[in-house]
Amino acid sequence: MNKEKSPNILWICSDQQRYDTLGCYGNAYVHTPNLDKLAERGALFENAVCQSPICSPSRGSFLTGRYPITCHQRQNGADIPSSEILVTKLFHDAGYYCGLSGKLHIRACNPASGCKEMESRIDDGYDEFHWSHDTGASWGLHNEYYQWLHDTYGTTYHTENTPQSRFVQFGMPIEQHQSYWCADKAIEFITSNKESEKPWLFSVNMYDPHHPFDPPRELLERYLTHLDDIPLPDYIPGEEQTKTIWQQQDHTGAYNHHAGFDFTAMNNTDHRMVRAAYWAMCDMIDLQIGRMLDALKKCGELDNTIILFHSDHGEMLGDHGVYLKGPYFYDPCVKIPLIISWPGHVPQGRYTQLVQLMDLPKTILELSNIPTLERMQGDSLCKVFESRTQQLHESAYCEYLNAMPWHKNPKAFASMVRTNDWKLVVSHSVKGEGEMYDLHADPGEHHNLYTDSRYLGKKEELMEELLNHWAHMADPEPLRKSDW
Repeated sequence: MNKEKSPNILWICSDQQRYDTLGCYGNAYVHTPNLDKLAERGALFENAVCQSPICSPSRGSFLTGRYPITCHQRQNGADIPSSEILVTKLFHDAGYYCGLSGKLHIRACNPASGCKEMESRIDDGYDEFHWSHDTGASWGLHNEYYQWLHDTYGTTYHTENTPQSRFVQFGMPIEQHQSYWCADKAIEFITSNKESEKPWLFSVNMYDPHHPFDPPRELLERYLTHLDDIPLPDYIPGEEQTKTIWQQQDHTGAYNHHAGFDFTAMNNTDHRMVRAAYWAMCDMIDLQIGRMLDALKKCGELDNTIILFHSDHGEMLGDHGVYLKGPYFYDPCVKIPLIISWPGHVPQGRYTQLVQLMDLPKTILELSNIPTLERMQGDSLCKVFESRTQQLHESAYCEYLNAMPWHKNPKAFASMVRTNDWKLVVSHSVKGEGEMYDLHADPGEHHNLYTDSRYLGKKEELMEELLNHWAHMADPEPLRKSDW
């Protein structure tokens, strides 16, 4: 790396986007040429795992490089302590000019919590903060996207029901969409800083493809011409009865009946429409990434910018008989797309190693020649860039520790460990309940082996691996000052 000129960072994080939603990840239905091209010129990780299937815990983890429980961000609706140090703050302190558009969600955002204006902030390092948690009207004009809609178009966010399904709506036109606005703010930032001597970091946190499923009409309609070709959810009738109690609850209504999407009340058209809308929202993201890449090219900054693309967690889309997300750890919920591009510095190719989102802070700090912190618990992906055969982790960890308030009987506490070949899920609320899957023999994760006596040895092995993760959650701070 040229140490005389530090790289810029364009950090793009979508919301609730599962790994199999891009052409470069094998999806033949979606239209994602810009991300596919970015993957060709960068590193694509086939087995990237988030540390929680829920927004705030995952975001707190990958912004600090620490386990969710260690950075005190194990649940939505709670404030990350001001003592936590975001990687963006480290870049700011190293001389970077930092900005954000869209969502952050590391503090309580519901107006019922007192969040009347916007999400409260710790010393996060962002010099520019263009906040829009989602497309809802809860914050009125304090949601900057809403202010932009009002000032530019004289309108507010609105949707139109589709005739095919009550679970899907037509959203705002492309040019009035929240993802478009997020990209607009990034393009303004890139353009205004092209002559600056300071390197920059910009976080683009789009709300797509998070529910509600309301893409622009023009993007959804191209799926409607072949709706019957879209696959139905990967579900074996009755399989929820062999899984955790929370999956049984959510089978008849997401978020334990607080968010709709009763699987048993949805027909095949409903299922296909939701999937089509979700994919259309992913296509929307790709269009905006194309606009941002064009801006980097025009400003002559493309080759000196590290580009990250990933999501915070996935989405079930009806697989296993549940929608949205919750206390379950199937790959559609915990595996996310991860692409890192910086030609000449990040070796191109597909990486099959298990990696964790909390590895990102150390990775981008090392690429930028900025010291990391001992408090960080992730590793650096630079190790796999240096040796393509390097195995960074023997296993990946994910947790749901009462991360959302919807499951109360019992409260949902569970954790997962995943190796290349096996996955173990342990319920910490119901004794003797859990899941275990042979990922080679059962890649769809339908056949639960948790109580199968033939696999007791493997279960003990995975339990030990899970316990090792829990042991390493011990906060490295305060640091040892002396031998005694």
